[in-house]
Amino acid sequence: MKKDTIVIGTRSSKLALWQADYVEAKLRERYPELPVVQKRMTTKGDRVLDAPLAKIGGKGLFTKELEQAMLAGEIDLAVHSLKDMPTELPEGLMLAAVTERFDPGDAVVSPRYRTLANLPQGAKVGTSSLRRRAQLLAKRPDLEIVSLRGNVNTRLKKLEEENFDAIILAVAGLKRLGFHDRITEVLPREICLPAVGQGALAIEARADDEATLSLIAFLDDAATRAAATRAASRAERAFLARVEGGCQVPVGVYAEAADEALEMEAVIASIDGERLYRKKNAGSALDAEKIGRALAEELLAMGGKEILQELGLLQP
Repeated sequence: MKKDTIVIGTRSSKLALWQADYVEAKLRERYPELPVVQKRMTTKGDRVLDAPLAKIGGKGLFTKELEQAMLAGEIDLAVHSLKDMPTELPEGLMLAAVTERFDPGDAVVSPRYRTLANLPQGAKVGTSSLRRRAQLLAKRPDLEIVSLRGNVNTRLKKLEEENFDAIILAVAGLKRLGFHDRITEVLPREICLPAVGQGALAIEARADDEATLSLIAFLDDAATRAAATRAASRAERAFLARVEGGCQVPVGVYAEAADEALEMEAVIASIDGERLYRKKNAGSALDAEKIGRALAEELLAMGGKEILQELGLLQP
């Protein structure tokens, strides 16, 4: 079946529009005669800005409305940050493609102090992420971590208007929007492990929409999904699925594969940073999901289960 038009669903933030524009440009380059349009939508995560993400609750805070529109046939595909994608997708939808993974790191933006180490005692640091909060407090328990919501542009504006000493943002988002010069430090993974899939874009589509799936197959980046790195992505998402995590859990994980081997490191921490369980695992890339699940089981047994249960993020 031939498609007359491709309709891309997207959130309306500047970063989300950059992501949709990126995919649209790739489609237009590949299929010059194919009309491609965007439909902008607002998700629950976009609407509720006066509360921390963890208190809004639920998985798919930035994806649910787009998924509903896809299932209703209003859009053909949706572009997400992979880190925002729940590990369980609604019936009838699938993760159709993952683009090239950009820098997965977390950035310090601090014009005055530049680095985490240079921040004074009791410095005010902004982040909306439980993952970042927990790992930062494990390293620097003296910091005052303040919830910081809004899109990238809004958060950069709040840095100055609300007297933050530093804010923490994803390196990929800053660079994609042309704010690479605002990055004063990239946190080493020894201090802050990234979110699952951070830095990559996910393209979601209907599982039975063969025409769309065929058209976007080329977007499934060889470096990200094929062979080595595809195994890393599978391991990370298998880990997250076992801890029943969405995009708001105090969990960090990073997997890297080379040839047929895979190495993985993960952390589960209490949001005050006082309890932090961190461990590595390794094995064959062919056993990516098994490695991810096994590492999750180890961290849960070490004390991670109690942390997630206390937060209401894991069933007893």
